[in-house]
Amino acid sequence: MEQKLPKRSEVAVEQTWKLEDVYPDVQAFEEDLKRGLVLADEIAGYEGKLGDGAEVLLKVYELYQECKKTDYRFFGYAMMRSDVDTGNADNLALLQKAQSADVKILEKTAFIEPEVLALGEEKMNAYYESCPALRAFQITIDDAIRLAPHTLNKSEEKLLAAANIMALAPYQSFSMLQNADMKFPTVKDGDEEVQITNGRFTLLEASPNRELRKEVFEQYYGTYKSFRNTIASLYDAQMKQLFFFAKARGYKSSFEAAVGRDNVSPQVCERLLSSVHKNIAPFHRYMALRKKMLGVDELHMYDVYANMLKDYERSVTYEEAKEMLLEGLAPLGDHYLDLLREAFENRWIDAVENEGKRVGAYCNSVYATHPFVLMNFNNTFEDAFVLAHELGHAMHFWHSDHSHDFFNAQYKMFVAEVASITNEVLLNHYLIGKAASREEKAYLINHLLDSFKGTLFRQAMLEEFEIESNRMSEQGVPITADSLSELYLRLNKEYYGPAMISDPLIGEEWSRVPHMYMNFYCYQYATSFAASVAVAKRILTEGEPALKDYIRFLSAGCTDDPVSILKIAGVDLSTEKPVEDAMKYFDELLTQLEELAE
Repeated sequence: MEQKLPKRSEVAVEQTWKLEDVYPDVQAFEEDLKRGLVLADEIAGYEGKLGDGAEVLLKVYELYQECKKTDYRFFGYAMMRSDVDTGNADNLALLQKAQSADVKILEKTAFIEPEVLALGEEKMNAYYESCPALRAFQITIDDAIRLAPHTLNKSEEKLLAAANIMALAPYQSFSMLQNADMKFPTVKDGDEEVQITNGRFTLLEASPNRELRKEVFEQYYGTYKSFRNTIASLYDAQMKQLFFFAKARGYKSSFEAAVGRDNVSPQVCERLLSSVHKNIAPFHRYMALRKKMLGVDELHMYDVYANMLKDYERSVTYEEAKEMLLEGLAPLGDHYLDLLREAFENRWIDAVENEGKRVGAYCNSVYATHPFVLMNFNNTFEDAFVLAHELGHAMHFWHSDHSHDFFNAQYKMFVAEVASITNEVLLNHYLIGKAASREEKAYLINHLLDSFKGTLFRQAMLEEFEIESNRMSEQGVPITADSLSELYLRLNKEYYGPAMISDPLIGEEWSRVPHMYMNFYCYQYATSFAASVAVAKRILTEGEPALKDYIRFLSAGCTDDPVSILKIAGVDLSTEKPVEDAMKYFDELLTQLEELAE
């Protein structure tokens, strides 16, 4: 492992994404941004006129869809340019320009929903009868009507739209601090000095050298601790802006506003957390098995990424990961595999870590172009699964975008993680099935158990932290670094159980999690994991009928509420069954690993 990361200019072109597919150059970006603002101005000219007839409303929605499509395109381009080189001032300037234009578009179009609501159901039905073409926008209009109790008058909506640029500040400041300004020390790994980075943290924490793991843990979280007051202030600002918008729209809490926007019952998250706590004993048992297999007197948080099978380890190059995915995801059909090849060959993916690159991984889609995947591939076995995960998002975007116009392609975030995690479950199942030895099978079963740990149990814990910290903020409890760390440490002890020493520094982990700025997103990883286990099992056991249903799910866009759309794939999250079944599967896998470990 090299001590220093390459600069962006030093990364091989074939390992970068091809943003030229969006715009050939910055000038084209500038022209499209101006076009978006011109469209917004044209839309603004219809203010007060939506009651003039169905043809007028149709014209406005046609312009509105084109304007938002343009907005998403130039905003996504600027964001992706900035994310791969956050310290680049030119990229930051483009992002700020895009953010400013986005807010202007929000302001100029803010009158649409209040005026549509003022039309009333009877008049809207008459519009649909007299102008059938307007039905192309009925899903979008119906969603606006659903949110009528939380939609304000035109002047108030414009004011909230103008405030959006301030609402972006907490996350943008946190991202700059984490990805551009925060510097970590180096540690000695044998004869080599290695720089700690956000991207390398879990890789270093997986080292067989326990002293190295401990030092990395202490240096990494120690660095975050040195910024704890600043990050606590940013997170406090994030919670306050969420509550401001929630109250302004008549919601009782930020959480209620978040699930209400996605048309999901709060009970889905409540059932998840209840089921996790009810079934936490096997997870505690898993931590006890980890302690036993590692052969340590005390299990610490710097041991959670260590390989439990000391004599078996796998690394995977980027090229090997591609082949692994093409083999492991074969149950998803030839067309799916052809799309994966297109992603690999046509530079949909920005693969490797470089100096100033955003931590983590994500997928972003530009409608009528193709999805883009950001990775920080470090040749770990886990990186292959991250690639599978993000390409699951990419395939979901592709199917939805190719099945609908722009508005109807915008599926809710609640269903987003199912496509990504289904890929992980299928890949793990494939690898377990071809395991050549007892050790390899144990390694792969443990990898799936670790996926449960990271995606179901840990994400449930993060959501519980987010809900409780937001509740504290909403009740006027002072938010400090100490109060946040105390809350996080308490939850860590509850979730990881008596076999784990919850080192005090793990209390700082909340401060490094970008999802704390994503408005109650974490629980959706956990519910999606449970759903994905069910979807993958169905595809593997039922074959073609289940696959057809799954492709229908991927192609559904926002044509129904999220829970109903998931039912297309054969999963009903309005009940406890998917989560309970996933917990039983975890227990079965754990029993297998315990037997293999004997």
